[in-house]
Amino acid sequence: MSTELTPDAALQRLLDGNRRYVDGAGLHAHQDPARRAELAGEQHPFGMVFGCSDSRVPAEVVFDQGLGDLFVIRNAGHIVDPSVLGSIEFGVEMLGIPLTVVLGHTSCGAVGAAINAVDTHTTPLGYLRDVVERIAPAVFEARRDPGAGYEDIVIENVRQAVKAIREKSAAVDRAIVQGRTAIVGALYNLAEGTVTPVHTEGGIDL
Repeated sequence: MSTELTPDAALQRLLDGNRRYVDGAGLHAHQDPARRAELAGEQHPFGMVFGCSDSRVPAEVVFDQGLGDLFVIRNAGHIVDPSVLGSIEFGVEMLGIPLTVVLGHTSCGAVGAAINAVDTHTTPLGYLRDVVERIAPAVFEARRDPGAGYEDIVIENVRQAVKAIREKSAAVDRAIVQGRTAIVGALYNLAEGTVTPVHTEGGIDL
């Protein structure tokens, strides 16, 4: 087991770090040569973050963490595919990480591309098409509410990613049932820097 933290405690540690980041009071811990040397032979991250590749949302920065603290997975729009599921299972089963945060963000370009594809009845060329097609269901689901806006679709995309991880991975679902891990979906506000939990799977009350 990588850490003695419970899922709740791991979430609190991340949210405390985010508050420091928002307030401009970051500790910037675990970023020195001594920490680098300490981790040369092994890692024990206490949290896993699956987020968007957007350059404005680096997980270690927005949560004020350092080397060896977070196991990070990123792709455009945080779409769930086999490589992501394998990476998450590695984090849960091999590293014993008690918490996965699926981190979406305001003004997500991948979500915007999906919205445009739905509204114009077109799809982009190349592999971007796969990204758009995986996000499109969140567009349709969110818009079941006639008043849904851009941010509502972003949040729905986060929610669907959280659910997909648990539904598609028997290993993750088993770990959740056993209380060894949990998944939290959250929204990062680009302008304010805040991280707000929006959905959970696995015994964490938001």
